[in-house]
Amino acid sequence: MKNVYPIIVTPTESEFVVFVPDFNVGTQGFNLADAIEMARDAIGLVGISIEDKGEVLPTSTDISDLSKENEGDIIALVDIDFAEYRRKNDNRTVRRNVTLPSWLDYEAEKSGINVSAVLQSALKEKLNIAR
Repeated sequence: MKNVYPIIVTPTESEFVVFVPDFNVGTQGFNLADAIEMARDAIGLVGISIEDKGEVLPTSTDISDLSKENEGDIIALVDIDFAEYRRKNDNRTVRRNVTLPSWLDYEAEKSGINVSAVLQSALKEKLNIAR
């Protein structure tokens, strides 16, 4: 599911500074497109950290509730799909114990089958994940 969060972009002489009020985080970009992409990345990183702690993601502030502090400020919306962001960026490996019958483990080893790869493939198929 996609979420949408407002950002406040402040152009400077050399870059675009971004503040994401709902996550109280800042970032920057070389141009406006880069600044928006960096904001999406910052929201994604903080968001999956919040999810990992078992906490609830913040609700989006209504864009009409934000005000520009500087005359050149730009208020924009950034969309993010946290599940997609996690799949693309959180590639840490985790160790899991798997229980198999001894004979099946023996046959897999004898055939040179990578049990971890087979398990990953089966889980992706079961969860309907294309990647």
